[in-house]
Amino acid sequence: MVSQEQRRRQLAREKYLRQQQRRTDARRKARIRNSVIASVLGVVVVLSVSVYLTKPFEDDGKKENANAEVTPSASPSKAPDPCEKPAAGKVKSETWKKEPAMSIDESAKYTMKLDTTCGEIDIALKASAAPHTVNSFNFLAGKGYFDHSKCHRLTNQGIYVLQCGDPQGTGMGGPGYTIPDENLKDKSLKGGVYPAGTVAMANQYNPQTKQGRNSGGSQFFLVYQDSQLPPDYTPFGTVSEAGMKVLKKIAAAGAEAPDPQTGNTAPNATVVINKATVAKS
Repeated sequence: MVSQEQRRRQLAREKYLRQQQRRTDARRKARIRNSVIASVLGVVVVLSVSVYLTKPFEDDGKKENANAEVTPSASPSKAPDPCEKPAAGKVKSETWKKEPAMSIDESAKYTMKLDTTCGEIDIALKASAAPHTVNSFNFLAGKGYFDHSKCHRLTNQGIYVLQCGDPQGTGMGGPGYTIPDENLKDKSLKGGVYPAGTVAMANQYNPQTKQGRNSGGSQFFLVYQDSQLPPDYTPFGTVSEAGMKVLKKIAAAGAEAPDPQTGNTAPNATVVINKATVAKS
């Protein structure tokens, strides 16, 4: 007969094993849904050993589909938080089964305003070049989808971007539907560089396997410094001069160490989108 103490130990061990399995599953899902950063670094490693050796990239042993991950500096910056406290409110969890019907005027001009805890970021949208993307953002912003959401990732080595658009704040969230890749031959993308000020879609494309096209959802990244990237990520907007000052303020505060569950390097600054709006101008 099993004693009460033996039974207690057995239950404790089973609970521990379940917790370990959940952590393992979470890490696996995070790597599978890893954003633009992982895919790009995978391509850098494959295309040129010399580039790999001269840039501060390092494989931490956690790979999925042969993608590498960003490893930040050993001593992340701990600059003071330059941002305000978030406005009161909660993120929304609503999702949709399919891409919204086209409702924008592709010949008109649209702007997106991100009212963040760190300042306003105004973005001129490229409706004619990326109509599906702009239409989706117009829909999601109108539903309050981005309101009160954190910008969950800041990279400051190799490529220089702030990533936002996931209400979950984990890098694994999305609106429930995907949109097609667009505008990948934009004239601004010269020499494999996304210039500072570019706003583009994150996605799950793997350049090594050629799988994951048309997988954009709601996550996007804002480039605060010229970044070497292959043209695989829909460029759909340009940050204003005033918005760039906000981005650089966020970047100057540095990034945290990678989260053990998601691998994200969150900004030290408290970057929350209090409200996002898209307007026809």
